[in-house]
Amino acid sequence: MDLHAVDLNLLVVFQHLYNARRVSRVAEALGVTQPAVSNSLARLRKLFNDELFIRTSRGMLPTPMATELAEPVATALDALHGVFNRQLAFDPATSQRAFQIAMTDIGEVHFLPKLMHALGERAPGITVSTVRNTAVNLREEMAAGQVDLAVGHLPDLSAEFFQRRLFRQKYVCMFRPGHPLDRVTTSARSKKTSTARMTREDFERSEQVMVVAAGTGHGQVDEFMARAHVQRNIRLRVPHFVALADILHATDLIATVTEKFAQRSAQHFGLRYVDHPLDIPDVQINLFWHARYHREPASQWMRTLLFELFSE
Repeated sequence: MDLHAVDLNLLVVFQHLYNARRVSRVAEALGVTQPAVSNSLARLRKLFNDELFIRTSRGMLPTPMATELAEPVATALDALHGVFNRQLAFDPATSQRAFQIAMTDIGEVHFLPKLMHALGERAPGITVSTVRNTAVNLREEMAAGQVDLAVGHLPDLSAEFFQRRLFRQKYVCMFRPGHPLDRVTTSARSKKTSTARMTREDFERSEQVMVVAAGTGHGQVDEFMARAHVQRNIRLRVPHFVALADILHATDLIATVTEKFAQRSAQHFGLRYVDHPLDIPDVQINLFWHARYHREPASQWMRTLLFELFSE
């Protein structure tokens, strides 16, 4: 095959289709119509004399030839991308860049207020959108550049990704002031926290609210308790942390949460928390980015800002 017969745009479509597996997603990412993507696929099939992608109920699945082509095509495009963009400067003060960051709702509580305040001062034109890291195929979305960064405990993101630790945090048990477990001293009350020790029996006997967060570090905590044969008295299950502080403030339920979330809840809702009676492993919160965008100036700037604001 002569290289002059290969349209570089076709290879871009090929790579996006290999990562996203859906024509509609490729069209959205490239800013073209779906028929235009289908037309490019038809040209690719003719060029390589292979179907390349087969339409199924799970999306466009690659043929063996497409799988064989994927790595060299990605390497070639990444090299060209680096050459073409090496000299492009990024000015946060004037940029209109839109970043998409994957995080949990508890991550939004911790990261977004401080991040948006900093952006308001340093990069007023930059916008941020968040997406749940369990709501999308995060690996493919980040490889395709549709999600820029991910924050959290994400052990599945290893190969092809860079990561850097932001902080570690432990789990505590949180409840309302005046709860039967709120055995605090006068001095401790002034700090809005509790110093009394909770026993495993206290924990198992108390009615609990559980945040169902499969696929996250919080979900692993529930798995840890199940393996430890903890007898939990679950009275309420919710799919997110948004209303948790309000629920605890108005009931005698208790909850297992990260210490940073408990500190914020103590500050804004007057809630109490104690060290967890179970030896739950600490969770490490990392920042992740795909290797393709490791040298992209905008990504580098945002990563540096997040390290500055949140790294411990």
